[in-house]
Amino acid sequence: MRFTFLIAIAFLVTLPTASAQDHHGGAALGSDVHRTANYELASRWAPYRINDLIYSTSVSPRWIEGGETFWYSYETSDGMSYWLVDPVRGTKTAVFDNDRIAAELTRIVKDPFDGQNLPIRNIKFVDQNTLRFEVTSSVQEEVPDEEAETGDTQQDSTAVKKKPEMRDKVFYFEYDVRTQTLRELDDVEKPDNRPGWASISPDGNWVVFARHDNLYKMSGEDFQRIVDARRGKRGDDAQEAEDEVEVEEIQLTHDGEPFFSYVASNWRLSQFHGRTAEQVEEDKDERKRADIIWSPGSEFFSVMRMDVREVGDLWIIHYTGDKRPQLESYKYGMPGEENVAQYHLQVGSVVSDSVWAVNDSAFVDQEVQVGSKPQFRYPADESPFVRTWNTNDPGSFLAYRKSRDYKRVDLFRVDAATGETEVLIEERMNTYIEPRHPYLLDNGDMIWWSEQDGWGHLYLHGPDGALKNQITSGPWNTRAGIQRVDQSAGVIYFQANGREEGEDPYYQHAYRVNLDGSGLRLLNAGDYDHRAVFSESGRFFVDNYSRVNTTPVSAVKDSNGRVVVELETADFSKLLEAGYQFPEPFTVKAADGITDLYGVMYKPFDFDEAKEYPLVEYVYPGPQTESVSKWFSTNRYETALAQFGMVVITVGNRGGHPNRSKWYHNYGYGNLRDYGLADKKVAAEQLADRHNYIDIDRIGIYGHSGGGFMSTAAMLVYPDFFKVAVSSAGNHTNEIYNRYWSEQHHGVEEVVDDEGNVSFKYNIKSNPELAGNLKGRLLLTTGLEDNNVHPANTYRMADALIKANKRFDFFVFPGQRHGYGSMSDYWFWLRAEYFVTHLLGDYRWNADIIQMNNERPQTR
Repeated sequence: MRFTFLIAIAFLVTLPTASAQDHHGGAALGSDVHRTANYELASRWAPYRINDLIYSTSVSPRWIEGGETFWYSYETSDGMSYWLVDPVRGTKTAVFDNDRIAAELTRIVKDPFDGQNLPIRNIKFVDQNTLRFEVTSSVQEEVPDEEAETGDTQQDSTAVKKKPEMRDKVFYFEYDVRTQTLRELDDVEKPDNRPGWASISPDGNWVVFARHDNLYKMSGEDFQRIVDARRGKRGDDAQEAEDEVEVEEIQLTHDGEPFFSYVASNWRLSQFHGRTAEQVEEDKDERKRADIIWSPGSEFFSVMRMDVREVGDLWIIHYTGDKRPQLESYKYGMPGEENVAQYHLQVGSVVSDSVWAVNDSAFVDQEVQVGSKPQFRYPADESPFVRTWNTNDPGSFLAYRKSRDYKRVDLFRVDAATGETEVLIEERMNTYIEPRHPYLLDNGDMIWWSEQDGWGHLYLHGPDGALKNQITSGPWNTRAGIQRVDQSAGVIYFQANGREEGEDPYYQHAYRVNLDGSGLRLLNAGDYDHRAVFSESGRFFVDNYSRVNTTPVSAVKDSNGRVVVELETADFSKLLEAGYQFPEPFTVKAADGITDLYGVMYKPFDFDEAKEYPLVEYVYPGPQTESVSKWFSTNRYETALAQFGMVVITVGNRGGHPNRSKWYHNYGYGNLRDYGLADKKVAAEQLADRHNYIDIDRIGIYGHSGGGFMSTAAMLVYPDFFKVAVSSAGNHTNEIYNRYWSEQHHGVEEVVDDEGNVSFKYNIKSNPELAGNLKGRLLLTTGLEDNNVHPANTYRMADALIKANKRFDFFVFPGQRHGYGSMSDYWFWLRAEYFVTHLLGDYRWNADIIQMNNERPQTR
C-alpha cells in the first residue's frame, strides 16, 4: 500500500503501478475495477460556473417611507429590470422604460448603454415617485484637492506640485416615475461616511467612543465636523481627513486597560482578535467602538466591558502577505478552563460624565446581554443608526444573564441611576436554554420566547414578569421569530415551521395570532419553504417561496394572506438549457426507527439507473443548524461533486436543527462527538436498500468545521462502513475549541465544594482518542490562519494518527482563515479528486488543474 502525504501547497497522488487493488488495498472500491470519472461534465458544472447560470431567485423589497409602496430589482436573461409595487392599489409598474433610459444616459454620459445593460447604481427613492441614482463614466476626472501643492509654499521654496489624483467621473440623476422625466443633478452632496467608532445619542448631542481602552465623549457638533471632513472619502483618505479635525474629547473613565477595556470585544474574545501585532500597534491611538446602547432620553447609556485579562492567549502566524511573517495574538477561552471572560455591565451618563457598575451578579462566570429596541429601517434612510434600550422608561432597561452551564436564565430590569436590578422572569432547564430578548409592548407587557414545554413558543408576560398567557402552543416551532406587532389591533405577525400537516417540518410559513392566543391564522399556505418580508405596518408582506426542487416564486400578500400582486417566477431558462436537473428530497428513519430524517439527493446529470454509484454524504452535525437545503439552492458544491459520477446526499440527524422539538435539538447533549453518526450511517443503508444504483461498499463522507469533526469521527467510529473522508477545519479536539459552543452544546458541569467554591468540569470525547481505528482513506485540511477552529485541532489529529502508525493525507492552505476564502475553488478540486481517486478509482494526475486554468484568460 502506498502512502499519499499532502502539505502546504503540494497534492501528491501516487500513480498505480499494478492495479486498483494494489493502490487502495480494496478498502474503498470493493473490487479492482478501474472506473473513470466524468471530468468533462464535472468541469461544466464546477461551482464557479454554476453561478453564471443563475439569475435572481427572490424579491428583496425596498420599502419606501410614507406608505406601503416598495421597489425592487430583478435579473433575468433579458437583463436587470426595476419595479415599483403599490400593494394598496394592487399594481406593479416598471420604474424605467429600459431602452428609453439607456438612450438618455448614453446622450448625457457619452458612454454607450442599452436596455439590457443599464449602468444604474445606488438607487434611492426620496419619495413615493422620485428616485435618485448614479452612473459611473469611463472618463476620468481630477480629484479636487484643497492643497494643490505639498508643504507651505510661503515658507518652503522646495515645495513640489502634486501629481493630480484621477478617478472615474460619476454622474448623478433624479428621475420622476410618473412623468418618466430624467434630470441630471449638478450639485450633489456626497454621502456621509460616518466612522464605525461613533455611538451617537438619540438626540444627536453626544457621541461616545473608546480610545486607549477608556471611554470618551465629544459633542454632536464636533462629530459633525468629522463627518463633513470624511464625506465622499474612503479608507486611508477618510482617516487622514478625520485626523486633521481638532475636537474636544472629554474622558469619562480612567480604569480601562488592555484586556479589561471599554473597547468593544470581537465575538466575546478581545479587541485584538483578527489583527496582527503590527496592526494593533499601528492603530493603538485611533478611536474605537464601544459596546454602547442608549437610553431613549439620551442621558444614560449602558456599556458592556469584558475582563479577559486572565484568559489564555492563542496565536496564529501569518506566513504570507507580509515581508516578515506576522504574529496574531488574541484571547481565547477554552472549555472547562478556570479563567474565562467576565462580563461587566455598566451604566454611564453624559450629563454627569460618570460611569458606574450594575449590580447584576448571580451566577459564577455568567454571561450578560442587553437588548436593544427593534427598528424598522427604510433603505433611503441615511440617518445614523442608534441603538436604544429595550424599554418604555428612559430610566431603566431590560437585560438577561445566563449561567455558565446555560441551564439558568434570568430576565431582569436595571435601574439606570442606581445600577440595582429586579428579576422578572426565571427559566431553568436540565440541558441548555437559548434565550431571546423580549419584544416589549407600549403598555409594558413583554412577548417572551421560550422552549419550556419542549417547543419554541411565544408567551405574554406583564411588566412585573408575571405570566398572562401562552400565545402559541403545540408540536411546532416559532423560532423563526416575530416579524411585526400591530399593538392597536393586538396582533402578532410571525414566522414558524412544523405546524402544517403533511409538509416537511422545516418549511417556514407566516402566521398571525392575537396576543391572547386566539385567532391563529396561516398567511401563506402551500407546500413550500416560505420567506416573508413584512412592511413596517404589517399590512403587507412579500412572500418568496420554493422548494429545493422547484422554481422560486414571489408575490405580495396582505395581512389576511390574500395575494394582491403576483411578482416574479425565477428565470431558469439558461440553467435548464445547460442540462440542470433538480435534486430529489427524501425521508428516512433515524437509527431509533421512529424519528423522521429529511434529506436531499444530488445525482449526476448523466445518471444511469443501471449503473452503480458510490454514495458521498456532505455533513454538518449542528446542533445549531443542519446543512440540508429547503429553499431552492443549486448547492453548487454537492451538485458539482455528483457530476464526476457519484450520488451525493445531505441529511439531518437527531441533535441537529433547532427548528424542531427541544428533544430533537438537544439529543446530542453530553455526546457531542458521536451523537449524529448512527443516523448518517443508517440513512445511507436505507437509501442503498431502496436503490440498486447505490453501492453500499463505497461510502464517502465530507464536511467543514463541525462537519470536519463529524466526518473524521465517522471514519473512526464506523471504520468498516465509511471508506473515504475529506475533513476540513475540523474541531477534532473540542477541549481546545471555543468554550461557548462546546460548553453549551455538550455541557459543562458546575461543581460546588463543601466550602461553597464553584468550579467547572468538562469532558468530551475527541477524535484523536480513536486514531487507531482508522481503516479507510482520510484527508485532513486546515487554514494556517484559522482563528476560529485553531489549526492545532487538525495537527493534533495528525499527531495521533502518526503515533498510531496510520497512513493518511494532510493539506494546509497558506494565508486562509476558517473558510479558505480565495482558495475555495482550488479546495473544491482537491476535495473532489480525493473522492475521484479513492471511490471511483480514477488515478489521472496533472500538475495543472486544467479545468481551473481554462476559466482564466491568458492575457500575456
